[in-house]
Order: sequence, then structure tokens, then C-alpha cells
Amino acid sequence: MSQKRNIFEEVGETSASTRAAAQGGMIDAKPRGARRSIRIWLFILFALVVAMIAVGGATRLTDSGLSITEWKPISGAIPPMNMADWQAEFANYKQSPQFEYLNPNMTLSEFKGIFWWEWGHRQLGRTIGLVWFVGFVFFWLTKKIPPGWWGRLFSLGILGGLQGAIGWWMVASGLTGRMTSVASYRLATHLGLAFIILGLIAWFAFQLGRPQAQLLQARRLSEKRLTHLGTVMIGLVFVQILLGALTAGIDAGLAFPTWPSMNGQFLPSESFDFTPLWRNFFENPALVQFNHRMVAYLVFFIGLYSAWRARSSAHQSTRQAFAMMGAMIVVQLLLGITTALDLVHYWWLGSIHQLGAVVTWVLVIRARHMARFPMVRSIREGRA
Repeated sequence: MSQKRNIFEEVGETSASTRAAAQGGMIDAKPRGARRSIRIWLFILFALVVAMIAVGGATRLTDSGLSITEWKPISGAIPPMNMADWQAEFANYKQSPQFEYLNPNMTLSEFKGIFWWEWGHRQLGRTIGLVWFVGFVFFWLTKKIPPGWWGRLFSLGILGGLQGAIGWWMVASGLTGRMTSVASYRLATHLGLAFIILGLIAWFAFQLGRPQAQLLQARRLSEKRLTHLGTVMIGLVFVQILLGALTAGIDAGLAFPTWPSMNGQFLPSESFDFTPLWRNFFENPALVQFNHRMVAYLVFFIGLYSAWRARSSAHQSTRQAFAMMGAMIVVQLLLGITTALDLVHYWWLGSIHQLGAVVTWVLVIRARHMARFPMVRSIREGRA
């Protein structure tokens, strides 16, 4: 028998039993809980990777990255515990080109200062690996991993392990010959993979933040033009990150502490002095810094254009996502200019600029996700 409706009841009102029936059965309850738990785990990993990038940047800016000359993934977690251990570590460092050519008068006390930066950086890497392993195994054994997600979550661990190996490959480049710092190519590879891992964690967290059925429905409303613009922005920002790593790797920014010109020139006259020609794009401070600035302008203009186009989106969340992306791009450009002008006096500006790149990267990915999977608002909420 159907339930009688009160003649004074509003059309939009429903009884508690009706609402419960409309919400669906228990089939949906467990996946929501599992997705929420995995998302929290991903947020923890995200925070750790951001900290890893920040400490890595500070390690490079303080010339600390070559202070530990051995790769001991397990036993290296224990720092020197007594004077004999410190003397042994210092003796290893004294065999490096950086000590011979750059720091021949360094004392043990000064060595400890750079050692702790590098040790902290590596310790964060170990922590990330442990958090991933414990979380993944727990979700796997308790069968909480949603269908289709096992490979994606496992890939984060594979990439993390690869990142550790690339980190040592990078450090090893500065321990031979006359190298007093790591190779800029390897630094760019190391930083680039860190941002790839960070981007995947962010994308996975965005995906798990909504039920699968809702994502499938939202995908049908995908805004193709904004999605394409988001893809272009992801590509441009990633290239800019790699160029930033090359710039940092050869200290190209220190050679041109002026803006908008580069020591009075638009394109420095020495930009193509290296032979063969291709070396200029990776090793010539003038051309590397020039390219970094030009791509920054490209990111700025295309980013603001994308935010402007998003104003016509039917979805408020998409408009807001692109507006936030555009605002952060402006902030990051200003940070870049400030860093170029004052890095020689304030090394920590480089770390702030790098963290700005992290925020920009995540907001660009979020804007594309919103364009690809719009969040549909109810009719009552309206367009505004």
C-alpha cells in the first residue's frame, strides 16, 4: 500500500524512509569508506613528497648534496653516533672533488652542517617508501583497494624506488673528476620525476574524492576546450620545471640578476658560444636562463587565457579552479622575478620559488581535472 502524502507537504520534501531508499543499499557504503581511507593515505604521501622537494631544494642551495658519498638505503638511516663515525664520514667527503676544489678548508663542524641537510633529505625518502609500503600492503591484504586501482597505487611505489636510484645516480655524478656539483641533466631528471609522482598522487586523490559512478556521469559533461587547455598547461608547466632544474643545476640565475633584460640584453650575446650547438640548450647559463624566462612568459599568458576562457563554463567549480590557477601563475611569475633579482643575497628565495612551482603544478592539474570531470551543482544552487 502506498503511503499517504500530507496535503500541506512540499513537493521537494520526502520522508526519512524515502530518503534512505533513494540513497541506495549497502553496496556503495564500503567503497566510499575505502576510497576515503586511501585518499587520506595519499594526502600523507603528498605532504611527504612536498617536504622532500622543499628539503631537496634547500640541500642543493646550501651545497649539501654531496656530503654523503655512499648509498646505503638501509644502514644509512642511522647517522654518525660518535666522533669516530663523524671522522669516517668526513674522511669520505675529503675524497670528493667538491672538498678538494671548493671546500679544502672546511672544518668538521662545518661538515656536520651540510651533512644533516643531505641526511634529512635521504631520511625523508626512506619515510616516504615506508609509508607507501605499509599503506599499500594494508589496503591490499584487507581488500580495500577499489577495482582497477591496484596497478595505479602500486605504480607509486615503483616510481618511488626508481626515484631513489635516480637520486644516487645524480649524486654519483658529482663525486668524480673535477665536478663540484651534480650534473644538471641528472638534477632535472630527479626533480622531474618528483613532480610526476606528486602529480599522480594529486590526480589519484582528486579521483578518489568522488564516487566512481559520479565520475562516469561527470565525464559525459567534460568541457573539451578547457580540458585541452589544461593539458597544454600541464605540459608547459612541466617543461618550465625541467628548465628551472637546469637553471639551478648550473647556477644560471646568478649570472643574470636583472629583469626584464638579461644584463642589459634581451638575448645574451654568449647564448650560442658552446659547441656542439645542442650543448647551449642544457649547459650554457645564458641560453638556459633565457629559455626559462621565455617559457615563464608563455605559461603566464596561456594560463591567464585559460582562466579567462573558463569564465564561460557552466560549472562554478571549474571556473573557480581555473581562476585559482591563473592567480597562482601570477604569484609564481612575481616570485621568479624576485628570485632572479635577489637570489645572490637570499638563497632561501630559491626554495620559496620551488614551493611556488609545487602549488602551481597541483592547481593546474586540479583545473584540468575539473574540466574533465565537472562537478554538477543542483538546480536550486543555480549557476552563480
